[in-house]
Amino acid sequence: MGNFAANEGLSVFVILVWLGINAYLFVQFYMNFLTERWFYTRVLLGHALSWARAPAACLNFNCMLILLPVCRNLLSFLRGSIQCCSRTAARQLDRNITFHKLVAYMIAFHTAVHIVAHLFNFEWFMGAQLDRNSSSLPFVLSQIGIGDNASYLNPIRTDQTNPTIVMFTTIAGLTGVVITLALILIITSSMEVIRRSYFEVFWYTHHLFIIFFIGLVFHGFGRIVRGQTATSLQEHKPSQCADRFESWGENGTFCSKPEFAGNPPMTWKWVVGPMILYVCERLVRFYRSQQKVVITKVVMHPSKTLELQMKRKGFKMEVGQYVFMQCPCVSQLEWHPFTLTSAPEEDHFSVHIRIVGDWTQGLYEACGGDKNETQEAWKLPKMAIDGPFGTASEDVFGYEVVMLVGAGIGVTPFASILKSVWYKHMQENQNVFTKKIYFYWLCPETQAFEWFADLLQSLEGQMTEKGMVDFLSYNIYLTRWKETEAAHFRVHHEAENDPITGLKQKTLYGKPNWDNEFTTIGTKHPEKKVGVFLCGPTQLADVLGKQCLSHSEAGVKFIFNKENF
Repeated sequence: MGNFAANEGLSVFVILVWLGINAYLFVQFYMNFLTERWFYTRVLLGHALSWARAPAACLNFNCMLILLPVCRNLLSFLRGSIQCCSRTAARQLDRNITFHKLVAYMIAFHTAVHIVAHLFNFEWFMGAQLDRNSSSLPFVLSQIGIGDNASYLNPIRTDQTNPTIVMFTTIAGLTGVVITLALILIITSSMEVIRRSYFEVFWYTHHLFIIFFIGLVFHGFGRIVRGQTATSLQEHKPSQCADRFESWGENGTFCSKPEFAGNPPMTWKWVVGPMILYVCERLVRFYRSQQKVVITKVVMHPSKTLELQMKRKGFKMEVGQYVFMQCPCVSQLEWHPFTLTSAPEEDHFSVHIRIVGDWTQGLYEACGGDKNETQEAWKLPKMAIDGPFGTASEDVFGYEVVMLVGAGIGVTPFASILKSVWYKHMQENQNVFTKKIYFYWLCPETQAFEWFADLLQSLEGQMTEKGMVDFLSYNIYLTRWKETEAAHFRVHHEAENDPITGLKQKTLYGKPNWDNEFTTIGTKHPEKKVGVFLCGPTQLADVLGKQCLSHSEAGVKFIFNKENF
């Protein structure tokens, strides 16, 4: 229970508060449209009126929230501000994309309810207009405002009107169609399979959010849902006059003809603040992207991994941070996130990029990766950099005991951490709080080890020289191999150094038994908080997350942190 509270307690609290606010707004606005002002509107529409307006209020609230988790500069500022006070609160900011997705699902849900309710509303509106019975209250209400067209209640003005035409000729109908189509495209293109395989589709369709918000702001300007005005309510009480509708407005009756008006648009009040914040965010990004970036070194590693070493005036970073990169000669619009693999102590910053898609292939070719000769410096492409931005890995030196778990290219944030450890010990920095690091790297191919092995060999030699062999324990796992490779490994298994990495620590084959690993670490470090940091796939995150919750040997607490950008 203690591990669950430490890892998920605040997240659960935030989610419950968010769900509670959604529930409150839904119920509150549902009840608001059961009041006397909306009596005659309900005569036409029934409870479909409340079922349309309640989710609209929840949509306003969630559309206010949806932009905030993607304001990266704002989150970095907040993270730095609260980190000194509460590491748990700062860790919640690393789940910004998860919350962004949850809010998006809530928007999709309330949009569906809102649309279905309004489809029923239009049927009721049309039915009331088609029922040419002057002794029917819905028909009488539909005829109000026929002459002046000012205080009408039914937006379908005649029995000859086509509801489809109303949908595409009114402000509410047209903007509703536009924002619904934009939302469908945004959500469907955000599916994991599309985002992974066709990132450009995800990237471009996500920018339909601009059309979505413009349509959202103007959606209520049509005032298509109307209720009785406050002035009319003083002269015409529905509870007293509803049964006397045939004599409304006649001499000698105390029931005047009711007047109706729509609510003023309110959505803009909900979203204007976040929209201004997001515009400021984009301006900051634009300013950063205009600063000159110089590529000082290009290294082509095995397994099609490209290393870029760069410099930019005033660039400052912390371990585990990431940047967004743009290469104008590849694409003028696309920005992609990459973890920094350099240490803060170095005079440059670097990234390692695995070539897996069109954009990375284009960058690879622009840097001369497909050529045999060395690329001249002046021929290297121009780069734009936005960042750096904070991640969970920034907290790594705040734990006395640390587990670092990387899968494939996911080892990149830990390259920065291990380099920083190397520099700190080279400089004999005594202020390193971390006393023990357990490093796990899971990789499916032998070539991928090569670019990182040099760093591990340097660390291994340095720790041995300084008598700190117990400071860093690393376990490298090869998860897939060929039969020819297996024969080579068997022949050289007894060699002093590992045949794959060249390290004294031998490569392990298969996958770790995480239950045993957590049990062993928990037993060795009683009453400690162990920071568990992962950069890898969701499936591995689920496994490690469960292990952190289930292990509490000797009072140890495992605090789970996952790279999430």
